[in-house]
Amino acid sequence: MKRLFELVAPHWRRIALAGACSLIVSGANGSIAWLVKPAVDKIFIAGDRGFLAMLSVAVFVIFILRGGFTYLQNYLMRSSGVKIARDIRNNLYRHFLYLPMSHYSKSSTGAMMSRALNDAAVIQELLAYTVRDFFVQTGTIVVLITVAFYVRWDLTLIALVVLPGAFYFASRLGKRLKKVSMRAQQKISGITESLSEGLSGVKVIKAFSMEEPEALRFKEKNQDYYRELMRSTRIFEASALIMEFTGGIGIAFVLWYGSSLIFDKTITAGGFFSFITAVLMIYTPAKRLTQVNNALQQASAAMDRIDALSKEPVEADGNIQLKEINEITFRNVSFKYEGKEEDALNGINLNIKKGEVAALVGRSGSGKTTLVDLVAGFYAPTSGSILINGIDINSVSKKSLRSQIGIVSQDVILFNDTLKANIAYGRPDAPEGEALRAAKAAYAHDFIERLPEGYNTGIGQRGVRLSGGERQRISIARAVFKNPPVLILDEATSALDTQSEMIVQKALDNLMTGSGAGLDAARTVFVIAHRISTIKRADRIVVLDKGRIVEEGSHDELIKLNGHYKMLYTLQFGGEVTTGTGGEA
Repeated sequence: MKRLFELVAPHWRRIALAGACSLIVSGANGSIAWLVKPAVDKIFIAGDRGFLAMLSVAVFVIFILRGGFTYLQNYLMRSSGVKIARDIRNNLYRHFLYLPMSHYSKSSTGAMMSRALNDAAVIQELLAYTVRDFFVQTGTIVVLITVAFYVRWDLTLIALVVLPGAFYFASRLGKRLKKVSMRAQQKISGITESLSEGLSGVKVIKAFSMEEPEALRFKEKNQDYYRELMRSTRIFEASALIMEFTGGIGIAFVLWYGSSLIFDKTITAGGFFSFITAVLMIYTPAKRLTQVNNALQQASAAMDRIDALSKEPVEADGNIQLKEINEITFRNVSFKYEGKEEDALNGINLNIKKGEVAALVGRSGSGKTTLVDLVAGFYAPTSGSILINGIDINSVSKKSLRSQIGIVSQDVILFNDTLKANIAYGRPDAPEGEALRAAKAAYAHDFIERLPEGYNTGIGQRGVRLSGGERQRISIARAVFKNPPVLILDEATSALDTQSEMIVQKALDNLMTGSGAGLDAARTVFVIAHRISTIKRADRIVVLDKGRIVEEGSHDELIKLNGHYKMLYTLQFGGEVTTGTGGEA
């Protein structure tokens, strides 16, 4: 309840107004029970026709009031629930964006999506219906007990003596329900994860003819979720069963004892029917209150999951604002991914000056991508330090660091928006001329112009409406548009066919040198590439093996060493060795 109050605090005026409406609804429910006594005594026994007309009007007014204020209360509570679920999703998504990259290596995006969508929906339903019931049913019970006590206090005590026991057993069931609900939310996370993976990887599924096995795997997860839902349904309905059982005991005894009072002329028939109406009306909201408890337990499970994710530490950030990047230094840097036994990088010492082009080469898994990810601050070194202009990277503002770094990688990430929006990502209000100039430098302008809506063409999720080469050129145009002082090229052409690779390589040359786009030519470049022409133009080639720097120097120097670099070079280019900066093998 404390956590619930924290959620509703920003919307307390709306909740308070809904609470006031609930008091009126509760009063209307109580007045209906109270009117039974004069209705029976004056109309059915005394035959007062004049009172019948007054009573009819009064009942009509009560129902109109109850209906109007019920509508208003339901609307206010429903809107409050929607607003709070909206706030939860907004806060969660914002939190997602600031989580460190290490979190994404250990948590599936499907599970995170489930908490933002499914768990937040549980909270929304809690506020829309459960809290409403809490207000209305509690108020109704108080009013009806007052009416019942006014009519006959001894009968009221007899009728209500069974309720504490019923509430006790219901609360015990509620605790079990929380555990089951927690498991159910975990199961729905698995379903969301399968959906996300299956839909994003549908091409691979089709390529391997795995439609049926994948459908079966999803079916099994869905069945597990169904079982947990049925367990929670049984517990939920058991609470209602307990209330029916105890209510039946109370009402049966009241009927027996109350009828004897009528026979003894201790109470009028109208008084007894007024009382029995109030008691019958009490059991209905009492039953609803046990369901409120169950719903609170279910929402508590969802809130625990949301809170657990919300408390995950965000990416550590420094406060020093970088104006420029003149030097990047690795001092005995080691790095290990969480859950891995071996270091991805081990004892890296490297110094890159402004304007220098450094090529990183090595076998797959040698640590090349990890090294450039550390430069961008996506991960922090396990040991050692990275210095930017002599300042520890941990003390530097991530925003000021990344604002000066452009990345073009093999895995191109584009957004479901227009081509212009993707090129001008980060500056949506930039003049279209800047996006056009960047597209020309990336050799993307011509194919964009051939599209029906040009730069305003939507490209679909992850750029699915473009070819691989076109997506890569848009990625390069985005980097050209940013005009970063530091550029990271991570296997930017490895997944392309020969013709596309040639076009993209020209675009990369423009980006690296600044030609044809009005860019700063003094650009620091980290390049992970398999084209020897790109590597040979590098000021320095850094050879990595098993996370260590094993060789460092120019192309000619490394060929003469007759070591790792020459072996990689020979394997790739069939044994023919060239030196100098002229051609390529």
